[in-house]
Amino acid sequence: MQKLADTTVHICGVGALGSNLAVNLARTGIGRLVLIDRDRVEESNIGTQVYSLADVGGRKAEILRNSLYREVGLEADAIVQDLVERNVAKILKGAQIVVDTFDNSTSRRLVSEFCRSHSTACLHAGVNDGYGEVVWNDSYRVPSDEGLDVCDYPLARNLISLVSTVASESLIRYIATGAKEGYSVTVGDLAINLETDT
Repeated sequence: MQKLADTTVHICGVGALGSNLAVNLARTGIGRLVLIDRDRVEESNIGTQVYSLADVGGRKAEILRNSLYREVGLEADAIVQDLVERNVAKILKGAQIVVDTFDNSTSRRLVSEFCRSHSTACLHAGVNDGYGEVVWNDSYRVPSDEGLDVCDYPLARNLISLVSTVASESLIRYIATGAKEGYSVTVGDLAINLETDT
C-alpha cells in the first residue's frame, strides 16, 4: 500500500478507459493522479464513462479531478490541454508512470515516443470492436485509426470495464513488483490472456 501511496500516474485521456481507470486507481490507494484531457463531456459519453448528465458541457479532466476529491479525498491535477509535440515535454516532464488511453494514433505515437526517449514507464490501453489490449511501451506498436470506435456505445461498457480493470491490475503489479504484464481481452468469449512478449 505504501508503494501505491508513493506513486504518481499521468493518465493521457480521461474518456471511457481513462476515467474508469482513474477511479479504480484512486479507490485502490494511488498517491497522485495527473489527468490530461482537453475534451468536454458529451451526452453520448454517459454510457461508458464515469460522468453524469449534470456534467455535460464541462471539462472531463476538471470534473474527474473534483469527483475523485469528493469521493476518496484524492487531490489529482487536471491538465485541460491537447497533448501535442510542442508541449509533451512540459506536461510529461518527470512523470513516474504514464498511461495512454487516447483514442487516436497521433497522440498515442507522441506519448510512446516521448516515454521511450525518456525511459519512462508507459502502459497503453485501448479497445476496438470486441477486443481490448493492455500493453507496456517496451513491446507496443501504435495501431491505426481504422476500426470500430466503441467508446460512446453503451453496450461496450462491459469491454471498457474489463480493459480498465485489467490495466489497473497491470499497473498495481508493476508498482508492487516491477513486472510489466500485458494482456489481450476479448469480450465475446470473456477471455483475458497474458501476452508473453511483454
